[in-house]
Amino acid sequence: MSHDSPLIALLAIGFGLAFVFGAIASRLKLSPLLGYLVAGVLIGPFTPGFTADEALAQEVADVGVILLMFGVGLHFSPRDLMSVRAVAVPMTLLMITGTVAAGVGVALLFGWGIEAGVVFGLSLSVASTVVSLRNLQDRRVTQSERGKLTVGWLVVEDVAMVVAMVLLPTWAQIRSQVVNGEAITVLQMQDIGLAIALTLGKIAVFAVIMLVAGKRVVPWVLHRVVHMGSRELFRLCVLAIALGVAYAASALFGISVALGALFAGLIMAESELSQQAANETLPLRDAFAVLFFVSVGMLFDPSVFIANPWPLVATVGIVLVFRTALSLGLLRLFGQTQEAAAAVTAARAQVGEFSFILAGVGLQLNLIPAEVRNVILGGAIISIVLNPFVYAMLGARTRKAEPAPAPTPPVQAPVAPKRVVIVGFGRVGSLIGKSLDAAQATYSVIEDRPDLVETLQGQGISAVLGNGISRESMLAAGADKADLIFVTVPNGFEAGGIVELARDLNPNVKVYARAHSDAEVEHLRELGADLIVSGEQEIADAMIDKAASVIPKRLPKPI
Repeated sequence: MSHDSPLIALLAIGFGLAFVFGAIASRLKLSPLLGYLVAGVLIGPFTPGFTADEALAQEVADVGVILLMFGVGLHFSPRDLMSVRAVAVPMTLLMITGTVAAGVGVALLFGWGIEAGVVFGLSLSVASTVVSLRNLQDRRVTQSERGKLTVGWLVVEDVAMVVAMVLLPTWAQIRSQVVNGEAITVLQMQDIGLAIALTLGKIAVFAVIMLVAGKRVVPWVLHRVVHMGSRELFRLCVLAIALGVAYAASALFGISVALGALFAGLIMAESELSQQAANETLPLRDAFAVLFFVSVGMLFDPSVFIANPWPLVATVGIVLVFRTALSLGLLRLFGQTQEAAAAVTAARAQVGEFSFILAGVGLQLNLIPAEVRNVILGGAIISIVLNPFVYAMLGARTRKAEPAPAPTPPVQAPVAPKRVVIVGFGRVGSLIGKSLDAAQATYSVIEDRPDLVETLQGQGISAVLGNGISRESMLAAGADKADLIFVTVPNGFEAGGIVELARDLNPNVKVYARAHSDAEVEHLRELGADLIVSGEQEIADAMIDKAASVIPKRLPKPI
């Protein structure tokens, strides 16, 4: 059997070099993304030595984009998307218009022509979804108002780029006729309007199908799989849904796989198991995201720095100076605070995956020369590398957007009089917390909402940002040394995984959980819950009454 496998070579050498140069970048206090990009350049066709399969690398990178967009959808409900449409839609249109105008100006300056300028400007008008989302996730602001606005803006931009890619072939045909002196008929002009209508129609039909049918089917399937008690099957089910919906969106509706994956995540977010789904797919998302950046580096020809650097300088200027100024102005114009405008702008101060796709389509249709494509790639790489410096420049304005250091000592397990952990601080968890506060009992909280964790820490409560299904989060909250754990998440099947983990970490701990059905009660009992109750106020009352046997001082019932 032959061992000459392009895929194995790509994964082995790509991951190896990405690790080495990512580690070097981190030691130099730079973003690891720089190391991943350098690794891509080294295994690309423009540098000596090993050359990876470029087409294969791009396909692997596409999987990374799918999983990343799927993860965004898991944390971003349709209601959140609709809440920012009044700002995201007009800002996207204005940003694209302004950037295309700047792109045409640069194209005329360097003699590329107007049509190349339009493609050039479009390529620079859309921020990198991968980098922007990583910026939000690293700073734990995805669920904040400015995080939602950033994601909404990215989604609207992606839709606009899908429409642009549909129109480019029609435009290329019209341009060809003009160059050859042929007349353009009214019917041909109507093709442009028809192409736009068909694209938006396909997206609308796909969205309706997902929001109506998928909203019922996907959560139902997830609950059935969780009830089987196999984490492996659950993880496989989540990945099958993400990749399957993305592929169906592309194959059946002509929509980008990224948007299809986003819709899959949005639908799965309707299930109470969304956080567990996010945790199960996180390692795979991170791995493929690395390959995405490696594949971007492979496309770049470093000789552009020496041969003719001025177009590259102009490109970086449009992305980091012109777009930054325009974004700040538009956000302030639409009523955003100075801090929010700076945070959203910094997160989007680069270009990426759609830029590469548009450049490739433009080159294929002879709308741009190869030089322009390389300049776009170079500008994208440089903008990604310099993005942290944009954050540093806007740091004074963005500081409020990032989780502030807790004014209390670092999170640690409660020590007196008994160790108590509350998993989930919603309506039930907060009622329990009030009773524990009244009894002057020390407790820690595990919660996945960054804003709430920051609030609790500001109140002097030990709070861990994460999910109870995560071993790291449970250990950080002191579950391994706890006397009592309240599992207040509303879904009994998701709570089952938390109960099972709590028993594994601490066999002697008392675990109280909630349920809404007989099936959930049975599931929790099998996994070792000591007390299972239902109803919000009833849950809090029963848990506190039962806790009196563990916590010496009699606890008052919730108000």
